Amino acid sequence: MSETTPNLELPFIMPAQAQKHVTHNEAIELLDAIVQLALESTDANTPPVAPIEGQAWGLGGAPSGDWSGQTNKIATWRGGGWLFVTPGEGWMGWDKNAAELRVWTGGAWVTVASAGV
Repeated sequence: MSETTPNLELPFIMPAQAQKHVTHNEAIELLDAIVQLALESTDANTPPVAPIEGQAWGLGGAPSGDWSGQTNKIATWRGGGWLFVTPGEGWMGWDKNAAELRVWTGGAWVTVASAGV
């Protein structure tokens, strides 16, 4: 049996697992980050100086600082640190900066209209 779900990679609670609440809380944290996704922007490369709990960014091709090595992921500020999530093709999110709905194509966040949706 896999330890995560196939689509969102949410962790399963395993039989005889100690501290089951940790796994459950991790899954809830991931769901909170990606369900009804709202991104501050969809091509960010520089982390904000003072992020607010729950804010999220779609990272671009050259992230720096705390985001180094996290190309094309979603970065969300959770519990005083960064949580990185790899978006799946077809995920949609509201880009607050552009004030439009975007879709992840597997390589970029594009407008819904340009994705042919």
